[in-house]
Amino acid sequence: MKKSNQDELVFLPLGGSGEIGMNLNAYGFGPAHDRKWIIVDVGVTFGDLSTPGVDIIVPDPEALKGEKILGILLTHAHEDHIGALGWLWPRIQAPLYATPFTAYLIRDKLREQNLLQEAKLHEVPLGGTVNLGPFECEFVTMTHSIAEPNGIAIKTPLGTVMHTGDWKIDDTPVVGSRTDAKALTRLGDEGVLAMVGDSTNVFVDGVAGSEGDVAGALVDLIKPLRGRVAVGCFASNVARVHSVALAAKAAGRRVVLAGRSMHRITAAAKHVGLLGDLPPFLTDEEARVWAPDEVLYLCTGSQGEARAALSRVADGTHPVVKLGSGDHCIFSSRVIPGNELAIGDLQDRLADRGVRLYTEKDHPASTCPATRAVMS
Repeated sequence: MKKSNQDELVFLPLGGSGEIGMNLNAYGFGPAHDRKWIIVDVGVTFGDLSTPGVDIIVPDPEALKGEKILGILLTHAHEDHIGALGWLWPRIQAPLYATPFTAYLIRDKLREQNLLQEAKLHEVPLGGTVNLGPFECEFVTMTHSIAEPNGIAIKTPLGTVMHTGDWKIDDTPVVGSRTDAKALTRLGDEGVLAMVGDSTNVFVDGVAGSEGDVAGALVDLIKPLRGRVAVGCFASNVARVHSVALAAKAAGRRVVLAGRSMHRITAAAKHVGLLGDLPPFLTDEEARVWAPDEVLYLCTGSQGEARAALSRVADGTHPVVKLGSGDHCIFSSRVIPGNELAIGDLQDRLADRGVRLYTEKDHPASTCPATRAVMS
């Protein structure tokens, strides 16, 4: 990929390749002595039993020290794509570019590290374009388990690289736009030099479930239940939050948010015009006086995280959510590889309290595709 002037197009993955999490991808253009760079995503990965005492792991950007970095582009707001910004931005110090939902959550991270005034954060409209030196970067709307996921078409004089970000094809995503198939077709017709793909389940056979199927299945599952009902899911999955809230409404229940990230993500979603068709969430104070059959607790911690809401519920230490015999807990999220032991321990503790669990493994109707979708 060279021209006579010795310009080169270089891809340097510093995290996220062949592993889950910690995404940091650098693209360079120009001769070796005068190369300009952009970075796509700056994420974390989380410690597990193999890293005792370590909760968060971030990529090492040392290879880019002293290089000309023109900008950092963020594909979407999952922690494995933006979670390291608070720690690594001072070492990179390049302008940030993200669509509105992602930008809202990035501001929170910068504020926590007292970087909000120092870092330059630019909001990019959906489908927008950013020009950075030799790079023309087009944001392409994708579908994923979070609002506003984007692929980025990186156009250079030596060709176009399509960096997909996390993605799946879903024609009924419930919240947000469908994958921009027209843009992808146009880019393909124009010619793509290479595609850098990013999808945790890309090697899993079959068809990815649609959030539209999940919404209906959740209604069927939740409506006949009596007693307290808790649903554990990823707070970042705004579409799932929406589906659970609609199922609660159909069952005559009001939603109570449990977990800091649930409040943070729903605030970001409302900021960009999502979730506006839902009844207001109950406050903690209201939840304490409503009858058990009239509330649904939407909880963080479905992956067994020690300090998240569901873990505190299982330990009996959560100040609002109390589950016991005759109550129900639905795990509405896919098991992330590496979290199996933590999730199993969490579910054992809930079962010891007499809580009825609904998971891919335990649900008696899990052979039904629509019901399996509820758990994914």
